[in-house]
Amino acid sequence: MKKVLIIVGIVIAVLIVIGLVLPALVNANRFKPTLESDLTTALGRKVDIGNIQLAVFSGGVRVDNVTIADDPAFSSSPFLSAKQLKAGVALLPLIFSKKLEVRSFTITEPQVQLLRSASGTWNFSSLGTTASKSSSAPAASAAPPANSSSSATNFSVGKLTLSNGTIVVGRSGKTRTYQNVDFEASNLSYTSQFPFKLTLKTPGGGTVSLDGNAGPVDSTDASLTPFHAKLDAQHVDIGATGFVDASAGFAGLVSFTGDLSSDGHQASSQGTVKTEKIKLVAAGSPSTVPVNLDYTTDYDMKAQTGTLKQGDVHIGKALAHLTGTFAMSGPVTTVQMKLDGQAMPVTDLQGVLPAAGVILPSGASLQAGTINLDLALNGPVDKLVITGPVNLSNGKIEGFSLKQKLGALSSFTGLGGGSGSSTSTEIQTLSANVRQDPEGTHADNVDLVVPTIGTVTGTANVSSAGKLDCQMNAKLSGGSGNPAGSATTALSSFTGGGKSSQGGGIPFKVQGTTSNPIFIPDVAAMAKSMVKGGAGVSSGAASSAQSALGGLFGKKK
Repeated sequence: MKKVLIIVGIVIAVLIVIGLVLPALVNANRFKPTLESDLTTALGRKVDIGNIQLAVFSGGVRVDNVTIADDPAFSSSPFLSAKQLKAGVALLPLIFSKKLEVRSFTITEPQVQLLRSASGTWNFSSLGTTASKSSSAPAASAAPPANSSSSATNFSVGKLTLSNGTIVVGRSGKTRTYQNVDFEASNLSYTSQFPFKLTLKTPGGGTVSLDGNAGPVDSTDASLTPFHAKLDAQHVDIGATGFVDASAGFAGLVSFTGDLSSDGHQASSQGTVKTEKIKLVAAGSPSTVPVNLDYTTDYDMKAQTGTLKQGDVHIGKALAHLTGTFAMSGPVTTVQMKLDGQAMPVTDLQGVLPAAGVILPSGASLQAGTINLDLALNGPVDKLVITGPVNLSNGKIEGFSLKQKLGALSSFTGLGGGSGSSTSTEIQTLSANVRQDPEGTHADNVDLVVPTIGTVTGTANVSSAGKLDCQMNAKLSGGSGNPAGSATTALSSFTGGGKSSQGGGIPFKVQGTTSNPIFIPDVAAMAKSMVKGGAGVSSGAASSAQSALGGLFGKKK
């Protein structure tokens, strides 16, 4: 036992001596020109390294101050810089043959700059490509050997690791920083496929993980390299990405799980997007319910255009279908899509309505009804223009009585009720042609049928700040069953709205805000109608109309 301990002690002592003496015997810096030249040739970018020190016990060398130049068309700053790089090397060839055989690279705390031009080209596109080698070769401090073209092809690394890095992504003059970036690739080469894994944290606290295989690297554009990977992104803050104009109000948290693949020309993706607290317009409020999207897309890598083949939007039990095309070549992604939804229950949708700027009056809630819509979505995603018809059937609003609101106006005397009156509104149908853009929402051909009142038509405008400007006209259900019948009949007759007329009705305005609408009689419109229709009405009708308007002008509402 004693002899064994002695032998072990001798071995340890020899190893310590080797570890202390070998770095002095082997000048690792002699390999600096070779390493710089090989890396420059392989990457097609000027590579500079600092001091090289042999690290016997870790089986490699430590390189200080590593920089990889950027494509000069993008920036004069480094594409990658790191204070330290550890290269795993084969020690025996290094010691006895003075031959450098690199098995692995580990780059700690690198700073990487990813830039995208206005045309959609990325600065990493030329990494390792034929074009970049020819363009960057004159800038290299050490001329590559005669067989440089083949040396790049034969260049391979058993393992490449980037640990705790920082990536700055720049697009259209805007930049965002991603922290805690870890990347690992095995059997990395320009001639075969290799596995990789990337994880990072996004601004706002989200996480992204990409795990799959890539390669061989495209010889003309590295961004067109084939790959297949699984993507898992959690709680990515849309607003914090910085690539959507904050003034557009587009915000929320997005999570994604799915597959991504590309043959280098055509890419495809399939998965599920889940959103929380989504907000679509500046005047909106975060959605209180999740909005999920099951989708399938095809994408042209070179043209940077794609097709959304399937887009099933789920909001509770409500289902809508989103299809169309999109383009990512410009500063902001643009779309041309259709959104179709049929018989969607409003009780499931009301939680997401505030996200689109649709705020119900204070204390009101949707208790019944279904919505049909057929909308076109066009333009940049942060400045979308949405147009098309929207229809509501068999709806009920609890906590808001349109009858009382109209009855509070002198021109609608008799519609209002006392304290025991209903505080709800039954809607038989509501239809409108809607246009929503960054300025707000405009609705034409509004047609509202409320059984207890009649028909309300007109136009409605809601500004991006949520202010109302609506020009409406009410045709009340007259007759002995309605206390407003005599006044309504008189006014309608005087304004040209008798039984034989297709016009008529009582005009009014809705102002204020969506949460606190204010109903105001439109006196100017009434007077104008009377001037047009007054010549053909009887003195009795005029007298009744005058009596009704007397109450209107005599009260401040």
